[in-house]
Amino acid sequence: MQIKKFKASTLKEATQMMKDELGSDAVILGTRIIEGDSELSIKKMFEITAGIEEVFVHQESEVKSSDGNSQKNFYEELQKLEEKINASKSKRSHAQFNSNHKAGKSPFTKDISEDKKSINKSVQKELKEIIDLLYNREVQKPIISTILDNLKKYKGLLNSENIDSYVISNIATMIPTYNLELTKNNKSKIIALVGPTGVGKTTCIAKLAVISKILHNLNVGLISIDTYRLGAIDQLKIFADISNIDMEVAYEVKDMPAIINKFKKKDIIFIDTAGRSQKNIEQLRETEEFLKAVNVDETYLVLSSTSTTKNLFDVAENFKLYKYNSVIFTKIDEAVSFGSILNLVSNFDVPISFISNGQVIPDDIISADSDFIANMIYTGKISK
Repeated sequence: MQIKKFKASTLKEATQMMKDELGSDAVILGTRIIEGDSELSIKKMFEITAGIEEVFVHQESEVKSSDGNSQKNFYEELQKLEEKINASKSKRSHAQFNSNHKAGKSPFTKDISEDKKSINKSVQKELKEIIDLLYNREVQKPIISTILDNLKKYKGLLNSENIDSYVISNIATMIPTYNLELTKNNKSKIIALVGPTGVGKTTCIAKLAVISKILHNLNVGLISIDTYRLGAIDQLKIFADISNIDMEVAYEVKDMPAIINKFKKKDIIFIDTAGRSQKNIEQLRETEEFLKAVNVDETYLVLSSTSTTKNLFDVAENFKLYKYNSVIFTKIDEAVSFGSILNLVSNFDVPISFISNGQVIPDDIISADSDFIANMIYTGKISK
């Protein structure tokens, strides 16, 4: 499938551009409203991600949009995704956040005062501000204390110019990550996504399926066992149809082995499960029976970064029956702080595989990178 993007001041115009460029057989994979051109007095524009089945050619392609800007072929954008993430690892200062930092007594004031002799006086104020900053980012006190203890090891090297980098690097060492290997093997790899209601499991499945097919040229299969949520099957079915990905629905546990056998030539199979409340153990065990019926290779727990630390802990604890390998954090574009992410991985010793920052398929998902996430937690902002 060839993927391209088109943007225009109206959805109708963007659709027409898609048809002119790709033909009437093109299908829309996603739409979103983007910032317009102030010089042209256009407040908003519509962007369409479209695709068409054809032999995929690894070459650079440009699509001229209505504002005169050129846009690179979507395949190349995905191919350079890792480079963009690596570029985000540069050193950043927290100074811009000090002006917005709420003044008040830190719960660590005593810790700082007792350790004045061990830390260079020139960085004591900086350190106090950093600890307050982390506290306001909702990082738990024991974790902040660990960071403080680690900084003491470098007391002779710390100064106001490098202390931020030391903090970010220290946070990064506390964030384990896990990479999903998207390669062809002798057998199908079966991936299941589990999690509470409303965290975005189905959207994550769609993003990972497109990336697996388009970027890694894998033969992909989808299985839905979400027969409870109204419209859940239809949502995934529409996506599967326009993406030309085979999909099956398992209504009963006994359906699972037959579907897996049908998909035995697939490189990767994604299982979309029903959202379950961590309080409803009976429903959790129902889903467990579906997954037990097949040999699931990896299970990802999908969590919303907008949840409180207490809620994340409760979900992570009750979902342990699935023996999840890693977590995916969604809705980072909606979260006001990211300290709960550090709290979760530190207390449950579980790696992060992906973070999702929007609804656009498949753009708004990136492989977890400890430095990227550490910077996000420390600054409170998502690096571009």
